[in-house]
Amino acid sequence: MISYITDPSLKSGPKFLRKKINAWIKSTAARYDFKVGDICYIFCSDEKILEVNRQFLQHDYYTDIITFDYTENGKINGDIFISVDTVKSNAEKFNVTFDNELMRVIIHGVLHLTGQNDKTPETEKVMHQKEDIALEELSKM
Repeated sequence: MISYITDPSLKSGPKFLRKKINAWIKSTAARYDFKVGDICYIFCSDEKILEVNRQFLQHDYYTDIITFDYTENGKINGDIFISVDTVKSNAEKFNVTFDNELMRVIIHGVLHLTGQNDKTPETEKVMHQKEDIALEELSKM
């Protein structure tokens, strides 16, 4: 099951077609030979994601996404925190729409759950290419 929660740090969460996005997430997971188990997206503010980053990862900086991976036995499971504030500022920075950047971040978390990483410049480039492929697929749905 895929769920979407808006943290109280936000007045309202982002709006999108959940059925369509759920199908897209499942399709992307299947591309990497995974099924979707339980994924919970938590949309929050910069302050909340900073708090999570400090508390659980001992990182003292803002980020757009934090993925907690509980994947096992070919089923992706996880909690994915997304800072709506950072998604907005990154959309402006990269000159893309908020919706485009939000979808990129949503699928970025799924890619992490399928074992993809972006720790080096090389793997970051590959991750970005995989995000582009997934975004292209979404545009055809």
